[in-house]
Amino acid sequence: MSAVPGPVPYPELLLALDRLSTAALHEQLAMGLRQQIRSGRLTPEEKLPSSRSLAAELGVSRGVVVEAYAQLTAEGYLTASQGAPTRVSATASAERAPLPAGSLVPQHRYRFAPDLPDLAGFPRQRWLRSLRAVLRDTPFDHLGYGDPRGTPELRNQLMAYLGRVRGAAPEPEHTIICAGFSQGFALVCRSLRDRGIEQIAVEDPGSAQHRLIAERAGLQPIGIPVDVDGIRVSELADSECEAVVLTPAHQFPTGVVLASERRAELLEWANERDGLIIEDDFDSELRYDRSPVGALQGLAPERVCQIGSASARLLPALRLGWVLSPSWLTGALTFEKGAGDGGSPVLDELALAAFIGSGDLDRHLRRARLRYRQRRKALVSAVQRAFNGAHVSGIPAGLYVQVLLPEGADEDALIRAAAQQGVDVEGVGSHRLARTVGAPAALVLGFGNLSVPAIEQGVALLGQALAEPGM
Repeated sequence: MSAVPGPVPYPELLLALDRLSTAALHEQLAMGLRQQIRSGRLTPEEKLPSSRSLAAELGVSRGVVVEAYAQLTAEGYLTASQGAPTRVSATASAERAPLPAGSLVPQHRYRFAPDLPDLAGFPRQRWLRSLRAVLRDTPFDHLGYGDPRGTPELRNQLMAYLGRVRGAAPEPEHTIICAGFSQGFALVCRSLRDRGIEQIAVEDPGSAQHRLIAERAGLQPIGIPVDVDGIRVSELADSECEAVVLTPAHQFPTGVVLASERRAELLEWANERDGLIIEDDFDSELRYDRSPVGALQGLAPERVCQIGSASARLLPALRLGWVLSPSWLTGALTFEKGAGDGGSPVLDELALAAFIGSGDLDRHLRRARLRYRQRRKALVSAVQRAFNGAHVSGIPAGLYVQVLLPEGADEDALIRAAAQQGVDVEGVGSHRLARTVGAPAALVLGFGNLSVPAIEQGVALLGQALAEPGM
């Protein structure tokens, strides 16, 4: 008895047909040619063997090749015409390698990111419990297209939660759920631009994200200096701006709190100018020395638009935030949100509502504050040991500290030297509207997503870099 023939290679095309396979021969041939084209081994416009020649080489009937060629022609991989050879289509694109799993952000051994919470501290099991309850109990008619402002369940829970912990005065009717702070602020900026506003005041130094989003929306950022009492409202009043965005509870990046006198001046400015205060409430619950200061929005809901998110409180990957809108701006924001994406993910909104309503958010934040207090203390101690002449500023709060470097230090050179040591840090200079001559060199060091040993080791490497000549 003769042996069953194995795979028959075609020398030029590196094709193989397995007669023991359950797949039909023409399907195997089509798959092999398709892979050759996708990988780029068969290039556009390249001529293929005639059906008779390829059939002879592969030891199959000509009908097998004809059927495979016809299938690939129908799919657009091949072109064929009467009396002309079959060719690879000119528009056939080569297959690209898949992206690697995980983040594409360049990784450093020690990343002092000021905007990252403790990612490993996210309460997965409690979140999963909320999500399971939502999947189990939510009626099917709640899972279609809904209100662009978000689900009533989450807006109602935010009213209770933010009123209790932030002293805010949210109204569910004027609350818009969004995909984090960035989208919420972009919605506000575009709505203001449509109302004819061309400029917006920003803190200087202040979040570079504020400036970028405002510029993309067509607004010109106007820098207003910040000192130990927060934004200088007198200079805001001297500007022609009708809107300002700021971080009053914990200024980024200096870490100061807007003084009570400045808060009163700011609200007076808004009333006199008929202006809008945009309150970035990004980490206000993370205070380690005393209770958080109340939200500006609670003092003047028609003058303050507060934007918060789950990023620092829980996890950036959730991409959930909220806008507490003045009543006169709600319609425009709802339109922008609806036109942009139709609304945020309903299941995630309902899960967050359940998470808040069960008390899990309060419990998570209580545990997180203990970890962050310890990590901040470790960071401050490490800086004092490693940096001769450096000074940590700002209140005990949030996920970062500002470190004022010794006089004469080169901020940019230190950042580059640190990167070579595997330490990723941000300079305050990148958060200034303009590089001011004589501005003190400083770093913004985040501690939320680093363990105490990692904080100590990373700061030690920073200290070594600072001690190098030319720093």
